[in-house]
Amino acid sequence: MADHRTLPLPDYDHLPIGGLESRVRSLTAEEVEELLTYERDHADRLPVTQLLTARLDQLGSGAEPTSGDPGALRPEQHGRRSGSPVSPATSPQPMSPPPHGTPDQRGRPKGDRT
Repeated sequence: MADHRTLPLPDYDHLPIGGLESRVRSLTAEEVEELLTYERDHADRLPVTQLLTARLDQLGSGAEPTSGDPGALRPEQHGRRSGSPVSPATSPQPMSPPPHGTPDQRGRPKGDRT
């Protein structure tokens, strides 16, 4: 059983699927097979196993490993921005609803039945 520290992609466990899809293009068939075995032994996520199986099929059909996408999402790029994009400058003024009706349709007292 492979240890996550010896995998061809050392940050494999933390890669989003979009980043994995790009980064797996640089691996050989043996390295993809190693990742597939690791995935099946651990998380066994269907989208990931499908991605790795498809890449193995491509390599088996004559595809060559490429450099992959160096701009692919990496775990350290994920989630730099946090919190709400709303600020005091973009927030509406607080408003209390009127006790009866809406501001353009005032409520009538209950005793007025005309």
